[in-house]
Amino acid sequence: MSLTNHKTTEEIALGIRRRVFFHTMKNNGGYLSQACSAAESLALLYNELLKLGEPTLPKVPLPFRGVPSADNPDAFTGAGYHGPAAPDYDRFIISPAHYALVIYCALIEVGRMDEHALDHFNKDGSSVEMIGAEHSPGMEVTTGSLAQGLSMAAGVAFARKKRKEPGNVWVYMSDGEFQEGQTWECLAAMAHHGIDNIRVIVDVNRQQCDGAMSSVLDLGDLPGRVKAFGATCRSIDGHDLQVMRDAANSAEPGKPLVILANTSPFQGMNFLKKRFPRLHYVRFKSAEERLEMQTALAAELGVSPNEMEGA
Repeated sequence: MSLTNHKTTEEIALGIRRRVFFHTMKNNGGYLSQACSAAESLALLYNELLKLGEPTLPKVPLPFRGVPSADNPDAFTGAGYHGPAAPDYDRFIISPAHYALVIYCALIEVGRMDEHALDHFNKDGSSVEMIGAEHSPGMEVTTGSLAQGLSMAAGVAFARKKRKEPGNVWVYMSDGEFQEGQTWECLAAMAHHGIDNIRVIVDVNRQQCDGAMSSVLDLGDLPGRVKAFGATCRSIDGHDLQVMRDAANSAEPGKPLVILANTSPFQGMNFLKKRFPRLHYVRFKSAEERLEMQTALAAELGVSPNEMEGA
């Protein structure tokens, strides 16, 4: 059975943004724009779309216990926060490993992880990595080299289809992963093999490490290209929850479903426009700059001065 959650999806999305904001201010840097663009889609996934069981790992994450192998029975993957990999449950593969902080905050918001888990963030020996790996909360595979997650998820989905397992495989991706050939090879393979138990949500925020994607490697007509490779493609507003619900329920037999969630890298934090297009990772050059951003974003997110003092 899934966890009972009394928060609305809208409340969870706001909670994700607030937690990433608090963490960024406390640590003088963080992936703020990813929280802006991904909050609604991740809140919807964890609160409504994913069929997951009770977590199998403790709410305060364990330290790193080495990589999985036949000789290391203590190793684990962060997929334990999604519950058991049983036939009736969904699997959730997170491809952009740099979204780790946003994923952790989502897990906390829906009660799958303790808020004190972030006390271990990016510490030596911790599994709560800045760039998620297979042992990090919510992560099942290491996808630090972008564009690998979809292929691994497709393999899992194909095996589940062969076994006639009812659970789906969900994948979360960033649009920059469509700049790499492996993504397109995987789409072609999924269409060829009729892998229709996979659901892909892409955060199309049009930003990457080196700036705006249009200035690095423009993707052109991305919906048209995805459709041409044989997938069902829905290009939608990634901040409209009802539109995303409808898209998630629009899969077609024999085809993978790819939802292009068009998002803003400063949704809910408009002050970040001042940094456009350099939004991949926000770090502060001075105490004055930090205070200016903290004051502006706290007001936008409805965070009181007392909450900031206690953060």
